[in-house]
Amino acid sequence: MSRDLRVADFVRDEVSRILQRDMRDPRVGSFVSVNDVKVSRDLSYAEIYVSSLQANDAEAQAELVEVLNRAAGFFRTELAKRHTMRTTPKPRFHYDELVERGPRLEQLIGEAVTQDQQRAEPKGDEPSSQQQGDS
Repeated sequence: MSRDLRVADFVRDEVSRILQRDMRDPRVGSFVSVNDVKVSRDLSYAEIYVSSLQANDAEAQAELVEVLNRAAGFFRTELAKRHTMRTTPKPRFHYDELVERGPRLEQLIGEAVTQDQQRAEPKGDEPSSQQQGDS
């Protein structure tokens, strides 16, 4: 496993713990999950994708990301205390809309598959080519 993937896994796990145990801002809430982390090759930045059950609209999602980005220094300090690397990636938070778009995409895929299957089924009232050749 490459170094940036190991660091990304570490950041994901630790940021999750920090959100659960150490984050005291009531605007963040208790139902924030870290879905994905992508670390730059030089390990200077960590793009952290979060979602929340409490952020139901775009305004609440934007506020959550703003609060987390303002607390990026706190997260970076906490991460630095928990590892022995020379540098600590600077966290940048983004709202992960994939969690909410996923069920809709699954529904669209299901509908497309159903339509393809209906098109592929032979029509019952049309004679088949074998029956025409036998006459």
